[in-house]
Amino acid sequence: MRVAAAALVLIAPAVNAQAVADCLSEADAARRLACYDALFGKAGASPAPAATAPAKVAPSSSAADLSSAPAASSAAAPAPADTARPGREWPEGLLVSTFFDRTWELTPATKRGTFVVRTYLPNFVLPLHYTSSINATPGSPAHPAGTAQINYRPLEAKLQISLRAKVAEGLGLPDADLWFAYTQRSLWQVWNPQESSPFRSTDYQPEAIYVIPVPEKMGTLPGGWRWRMAQLGLAHQSNGQSDPLSRSWNRVYEAVAFDRGELGLTFRVNQRLHEPAAHDDNTDLVHYIGGTEITASWLHGLATSTMTWRTNPGSWKHGSLQMDWTYPVNKAQPAGLRWYAQLFTGYGETLLDYNHSQTSLGLGLTLFQF
Repeated sequence: MRVAAAALVLIAPAVNAQAVADCLSEADAARRLACYDALFGKAGASPAPAATAPAKVAPSSSAADLSSAPAASSAAAPAPADTARPGREWPEGLLVSTFFDRTWELTPATKRGTFVVRTYLPNFVLPLHYTSSINATPGSPAHPAGTAQINYRPLEAKLQISLRAKVAEGLGLPDADLWFAYTQRSLWQVWNPQESSPFRSTDYQPEAIYVIPVPEKMGTLPGGWRWRMAQLGLAHQSNGQSDPLSRSWNRVYEAVAFDRGELGLTFRVNQRLHEPAAHDDNTDLVHYIGGTEITASWLHGLATSTMTWRTNPGSWKHGSLQMDWTYPVNKAQPAGLRWYAQLFTGYGETLLDYNHSQTSLGLGLTLFQF
C-alpha cells in the first residue's frame, strides 16, 4: 500500500501526500474510493489544488435513511416536474399536464391507492356574493311560480364543499380508475338577519367518475397539444326540497381533457336520463342550463384562471358563462389558502334558478388542494 501511495504522489505531484495517506487509512472500500475520486477527479480531470485537503466523504444515503428523514410540508412542497415537456414548477408556475396527473393520478408514479379523500371541485367560502336579480318566486312547468314568502337580499354568502375518493384502481383499462365524488353548494342569506338569515338554496350532487388516461403516443396532437384523459360519469343533482320547490335531474356524461403547457381544455357532454313526467319537476332544465360544457384553464404564475361555458349548440340564448380566479394568500404556500373571485352570468347558478337569468359576483377564499 505504501508503494501505491508513492506512485500516486509521483503521477500527481500537486496532491498533498498527507491527503493520499488519509485516503489509504480509510478502512471502508467505498469511502476510500470516494476519497481518491475527490483527490484526483475522474479520468482526464485536472488534479485538485495542493492546498486543498479532501473532506471526509460520507457514505451514500440508503433508502432507509431517506424514508426516515422528516417530510416537508405538503402545502409548501413543489409539484413534481413534468419531465415529458419543458415548463415551470411551483411556486413559479404549474403545468396543466402536471395538474391533471396529480389530480386524477393518470400515471403509475402518481397513484395513491384507494379510499384516500381528496378535493374535487373548488372548496370555497364567498362571504360577499352579490346577485343582480334574486329569484324570489321560483317556478317550473310542474310547479308554477307562487307568491314571494321571504324578502331576500341581493347580498348573501355562497359556500361549496366538494370531495372525492378513488374506490377502484386499474379497473378495466390500463391505469383507469373509478372515483366517487360529492359536492354541496349553498346560498346563505347571512346578511339578512331580519328574515332569520335562511339558506336560500342548497344543491347536492353525488357522482361516479371512470377516468381513462390516454397513452402518450395516442394523445400527442399538433401544435404541442396533448389529449390527457377521457371520463365517463353518472351524476344525480337535487336541491332536497319538497314541492313546489323540488328540483332534480339524473345524467350521464362523457368528457375529454387536453393540455398545452399552462393551458388546459375540457369538453363535456351531458345526457339527461329519462324519468316519468309525474316525477319530473323540471322538464325543460337542459333547455335552459345547456347540455354541453367547455372549460378553459390557465395556470399563469401563481394565479389560476378558469372559464366555463355551458350551452346547447344551435341555441345560444340560454346557458351560462362562469369565470373563476385564485391567488395565494401566502406566496410561499401556493397550494394552501387562496383568494377567490367568481363571476357568473346566465341560467342555472343553482337548480332553483335553472330558468332564471342573473349575474353574480362572489369574493372570498378557497383551499387549493387536489
